[in-house]
Amino acid sequence: MSIHLVTLNRVHLAFGHHPLLDNADLIIHDNERCGLIGRNGTGKSSLLKLIDQRLQPDEGDIMFKSGLRVATVEQEPDLPKDVSIYDYLCGDYAETEDWQRVGRVGALIDQLGLNGDALTNALSGGTRKRVALAKAMTDEPDLLLLDEPTNHLDFDGILWLEQQLKQFRGSLIVITHDRAFLDAVATRIIELDRGQIFSFPGNFSRWQERKAEWLEAEAQQNAKFDKFLAQEEVWIRTGVQARRTRDEGRVRRLEALRRDRAARRERSGNVNFAIAEGRKSGRIVIEAEHIQQRFDERVLIDDFSTIVMRGDRIGFIGPNGAGKTTLLRILLGLHTPTSGHIKHGTQLTIGYFDQMRANLDENATLAETISPGTEWVEIGDQRKHIMSYLEDFLFPAARAHSPVKTLSGGERARLALARMFAQPTNVLVLDEPTNDLDIETLELLEQLLTEYTGTVMLVSHDRAFLNNVVTQVIAAEGQGHWGEYVGGYDDWLAQRPEPSNNTPAIASPKPKAEPPKPAARPAPSKKIAPWEERELAELPEKIATIEARQAQLASELTNPDLYKDGNEKAEALNQEIEQLENQLLELFERWEQLEQ
Repeated sequence: MSIHLVTLNRVHLAFGHHPLLDNADLIIHDNERCGLIGRNGTGKSSLLKLIDQRLQPDEGDIMFKSGLRVATVEQEPDLPKDVSIYDYLCGDYAETEDWQRVGRVGALIDQLGLNGDALTNALSGGTRKRVALAKAMTDEPDLLLLDEPTNHLDFDGILWLEQQLKQFRGSLIVITHDRAFLDAVATRIIELDRGQIFSFPGNFSRWQERKAEWLEAEAQQNAKFDKFLAQEEVWIRTGVQARRTRDEGRVRRLEALRRDRAARRERSGNVNFAIAEGRKSGRIVIEAEHIQQRFDERVLIDDFSTIVMRGDRIGFIGPNGAGKTTLLRILLGLHTPTSGHIKHGTQLTIGYFDQMRANLDENATLAETISPGTEWVEIGDQRKHIMSYLEDFLFPAARAHSPVKTLSGGERARLALARMFAQPTNVLVLDEPTNDLDIETLELLEQLLTEYTGTVMLVSHDRAFLNNVVTQVIAAEGQGHWGEYVGGYDDWLAQRPEPSNNTPAIASPKPKAEPPKPAARPAPSKKIAPWEERELAELPEKIATIEARQAQLASELTNPDLYKDGNEKAEALNQEIEQLENQLLELFERWEQLEQ
């Protein structure tokens, strides 16, 4: 029987016009890994603050399991200054009598490739994130809360974290836009949408399928409601009949319908991405010959040559500190290499999206940032007013004259993209564009980049984004060597050489010694028994029956009336769906055994 760690009952939380949580319910069970998703600004981080009690709700109740231990890792961890990594991770283990903590700390320092003597105030963003994650795991909480944990981590760090979380004994709630990470880790998806919390069993890919069904059902339900309301509005305007005594109930029902319609929170529109493409560049965009880059004795790039052609979409990948941004800047002519030559093609107009958004003027308004000195933006053959263009990127007109310094991380990313897309380009350069963007915006950006007829060069640690966008990978391979590969991230994984001992990477946990193998038994007969033949023949029908029941339950979950009296019915349906999923897995495994 599962234990309820945290229970939210009709919780309300608001900081502006629309509440972040509007009489929302949620139960967090033991031994589950929840991915918390939703658009930027919907209140995901605020929900984590309610769960770890940094915030209190305006209304409603939050109940916690007695003695519940919660640990939180924020997007930008706040570490104490002038403390060594080792001392920070160990803490007051003598005072808490946690004598095994020293061993756990030592193992994590080895796995993460950390220097235990390094001081916390001298750490890079990626190392600070690793240290904060290590601290949370060393504390061994019952519930671990992670806010964008993959930001600042390279591929090795992300894969290490995935493995650690799969082995984590407590429960987990993680906010992330990394779809591959959610697929690998999550056993349940929790979506925060228009003040309500929705729960879907399974990983992100399963959620995508069910979410599409749910949105279609919601649209149909709203369309029926609006049609009925329109009919009643026509009736009320006929005059005399509406004032008859026998129709008073119908009038009251119409008033209730109007209130319900006014209270409905429509799903906010998608970002409307469009790029002002410039004239075509020459066929050869960039030609690099024998590039070398040294910093003192360290060689970041050693004798690298490449040719970038018009229409290429190239992803630069490698560990943090390998020199991805440096190589990109050298190719763009923004940094002079130690040796080697860079030749640019003709008619290049480059749009640059930098990782730190440093090109944004903090004191400029949003309108001035997009189009200084004019109220119009030219996108291809289309002329748009600056207010309309900002609304395409989900900035309401009322915020057009707000300064950049008032924006959140996700809003800054959208503004930087809006400014870059407003300028005619034939080369787009994006350094970590996926940080701070929600999943829906990411997917729209992917579509835009794949349709872009110019050249794309990007640095990213988002594996799904790389797979969906790039056609070529330039990868750091250690000791200043860079390799070129056709395809995306998965294609690079399949083609790359085995990492050398000198390649910077997080150490994998040492495998446990294998127990002695039992004496070999004679190979079993491959002949299938008659009863097994019957079982094999019946399996497809059993699987089809379970899948049909799953579809029926998923349809029931889309009914808005299901949530009127709380989440109990929905939780029961989710549990049945999960049980059916386990049965399916067993049947598929049995099918494979019998086929073999």
